[in-house]
Amino acid sequence: MADGGVWVFRKDGVMELESAAGSTSSRSGPGNKALVYVPANETMRSLQALEQRLGAHGWERYYENREDGSLDLISLPRNFAQLRSTHMYDVVVKNRGHFKVVDL
Repeated sequence: MADGGVWVFRKDGVMELESAAGSTSSRSGPGNKALVYVPANETMRSLQALEQRLGAHGWERYYENREDGSLDLISLPRNFAQLRSTHMYDVVVKNRGHFKVVDL
């Protein structure tokens, strides 16, 4: 990570990147960071585009509301405007080499 920090696991099981100043990256909106599909150097600008890229790598939309996290699921909001860095890093970690998060 370019800005540095520490990964913190909250009690609800969510992982956040906490900066030296103490703020967590999940509180910053997608305006500060962007998710990029590396093979095409394409910035994900919509949920539809992201789902299409994920689908190409074998991911399928799961419609049942699950509260428990699973290693085989990627958490995405229903509205792309609510995409946070924790969602982005979830995509990156589960699709190494295909996605990256960049600072804007």
